[in-house]
Amino acid sequence: QVLLVESGGGLVQAGGSLRLSCAASGRTFSSYAMGWFPQAPGKERDFVAAINRSGGSTVYADPVKGRFAISRDNAKNTVYLQMSSLEPEDTAVYYCAAASSLFLTATPINLVEYDYWGQGTQVTVSS
Repeated sequence: QVLLVESGGGLVQAGGSLRLSCAASGRTFSSYAMGWFPQAPGKERDFVAAINRSGGSTVYADPVKGRFAISRDNAKNTVYLQMSSLEPEDTAVYYCAAASSLFLTATPINLVEYDYWGQGTQVTVSS
């Protein structure tokens, strides 16, 4: 079983920056693609960023391109989301997720492709 624990959320003013971390348990972290998914109150969980197993390929949702950066350190079993130029629209609970299947896309954007989920960390951007 894979346990994912997010951290780094908090309150930040518009235009500010925040770095989220997701620490994973186990010895097979490098075999999972990883993603970040925000969920605002009353809305469905959405996709913002994904990274492949080695960290050599990333994909982003259009609204965060140029502002967010996903990265991973397989030696530390950790994936990060660096968020810059934050906007009130970015306010949400951010969930970290791991995708295990080798037969799916290298950088999945569909929630169904992810097998393990963290508890989330709250990001609030004030205007």
